[in-house]
Amino acid sequence: MGNTAVVVGGGIGGLAAAIGLRRIGWQVTLVERAPMLDDAGAGISLAANGLRALDGLGVGEAVREASRGQYSGGTRTPKGGWLTRMDGAELEKAVGTPIMGIPRSTLHRLLREALPAETLLIGSEASSVEQISPGKVRVGCGGTVLEADLAVAADGIGSKVRSLLFPAHPGPVHSGSTVLRAITGQAVHLHTDFELTWGRGTEFGHIAFPDGRAEWHAVLNLPAGTRFADPLAELRRRFHNWHDPIPALLDATQTHAVLHHDVNELGMPLPSYAVGRIALLGDAAHAMTPNLGQGACQALEDAVTLAAALATAPTVEAALARYDAERRPRSQAVARAARQAGRMGQQLSHPLTVALRNMAMRMTPSRVATRMILRHHAWVPPQLFQDAGLR
Repeated sequence: MGNTAVVVGGGIGGLAAAIGLRRIGWQVTLVERAPMLDDAGAGISLAANGLRALDGLGVGEAVREASRGQYSGGTRTPKGGWLTRMDGAELEKAVGTPIMGIPRSTLHRLLREALPAETLLIGSEASSVEQISPGKVRVGCGGTVLEADLAVAADGIGSKVRSLLFPAHPGPVHSGSTVLRAITGQAVHLHTDFELTWGRGTEFGHIAFPDGRAEWHAVLNLPAGTRFADPLAELRRRFHNWHDPIPALLDATQTHAVLHHDVNELGMPLPSYAVGRIALLGDAAHAMTPNLGQGACQALEDAVTLAAALATAPTVEAALARYDAERRPRSQAVARAARQAGRMGQQLSHPLTVALRNMAMRMTPSRVATRMILRHHAWVPPQLFQDAGLR
């Protein structure tokens, strides 16, 4: 088996894949079209499965040090009543760690710093990826042509490589929602580590960070392409009478910090995550809605599983067949569950269905809610990466 790879895409999944491949002795070139890796983004929650994957990649401890555990919080109504309470200590007891909140830019930086600078080919877009012989792939990047034993496509929800491999696939579709998010420009007084508030077709949530700042997000049922001339003014109009600390979070935010994206997903599952010696990973393979907070965690699982398969299988083709067999059923099941969670949660807008949902949530015992969470969080890395453990 050869040991050279080209990873297309410098997001969380691509960086994690490059780290994993290097940890099993492969030579890696990571191609990223952006002219610089500026560590942009808002916030992210990392569950036990994502943290286990990060441990296997050797960066788990650094990520924990930069994160804040989500021990308190839950889901509320716009007037402030509690629908569910989070018991982070109980979750930690069950899986070894609470959910951790971290700025996405910090996670991105920690992953990038785990790679030698010469591994990164920045400002170069992969225009073609093809298998040129039974044992080689070629990646065209402008005037540069890279040949390797493996190509990993981690080029996001709009993956060009996916469209080359599966030209008949319809690609990403709009979920019916749009999300605005930002990190506050200053510390905010918060009583909880994490909250979601559900209105009618609307969600507002926050994640607290170690330095006192917080990430907030607002999800709205809106057609694709909807944008606001002044997003903060629009959000203040919509959320001015919602419970504290929602108005305070908006007041602590600068207009230029607000990011606005439509929530898209791969509505039609892919038939395979591998074609020849080309593997799809992360959003390129299974872009999902954010309702379970599992998008990045699933990409991290992909990276560790792919590296373990390549370290132990007799051929690249056998490794990718194992990777596909292990990752496609799980990640597509999580994507379905995320879609369902959105439809039964944030996207509900009829007063009767909202009232029924709220009543059901209030009546659900906390131990039942914990078991539902564990379905997605209780993932164990392949044996090759288990020794890192959860600390």
